[in-house]
Amino acid sequence: MSARAPGQGRGLAVQAALLCLILIFCVFPFYWMVTTSLKTQLIALQEPPAWIFSPTLGNYTEVLFEDGVGRTLINSLIIAVSTTLLAVGLGAPAAYALARFEFRGKKDLWFWFITNRMVSPIVLALPFFLIVRHLGLLDTHLVLILIYLTFNLPIVIWICTDQFRAIPYDLDEAAILEGASHWRIFRSICLPLAMPGVAVSAIFSFIFSWNELMYAIVLTRNTAKTAPAMAVSFMEGYNLPYGKIMATSTLIVVPVLIFALIASKQLVRGLTMGAVK
Repeated sequence: MSARAPGQGRGLAVQAALLCLILIFCVFPFYWMVTTSLKTQLIALQEPPAWIFSPTLGNYTEVLFEDGVGRTLINSLIIAVSTTLLAVGLGAPAAYALARFEFRGKKDLWFWFITNRMVSPIVLALPFFLIVRHLGLLDTHLVLILIYLTFNLPIVIWICTDQFRAIPYDLDEAAILEGASHWRIFRSICLPLAMPGVAVSAIFSFIFSWNELMYAIVLTRNTAKTAPAMAVSFMEGYNLPYGKIMATSTLIVVPVLIFALIASKQLVRGLTMGAVK
């Protein structure tokens, strides 16, 4: 085996150093968030920052049992899971129809889907507030689920349509010759093969619903208040309880990480499902 050239070795060392810098850049905010959540307010405000300190769980105890963050986490979970299930359940069949069938208005409908996310949430916040108040749905889980579904459904359709288009149409024709209906083809053949795209769209839908802040602040008060809105409510003028804010932020991040890990397993599994024997 020939020795590695000096130039190649230096190139690998530079790449490794750059990767380490990128890793530190990405991980450091999470490290700072978690460590700050374990500090008292006095230690969190120290200058220069205290790198070595005695951790405390007082901030977590306070936000969970005194400030009601646990209830807002449950609200966020109900809203995010419901939105994700509805978005995937409605979006996957719609994506299959867009990928496989030709119908009038298809291009206009597709254009609306891909441009939906271009609208800034703050532009629609006031109209949504007026409509929701008129319908008597302020501070309810249902209103956030419907609004989040409006913005997440196009994302699911956009991602899944490309997945269905990548599946050879010969499989559909073979199944039709065997007497299978379009619904059976979608459920038994195309959906398993498109599972990677479905998993990715579910991840995006859950994360967007879980982290959304604008509509949660405008349309909720107490009953349906979400965890991100609760974290913002701790900021009152010049009073910034950094420990409580970071503890709430950590509690918000953990479910997203768990869901991403679970969905990633489904993503890998989807790559091997539905193979033609």
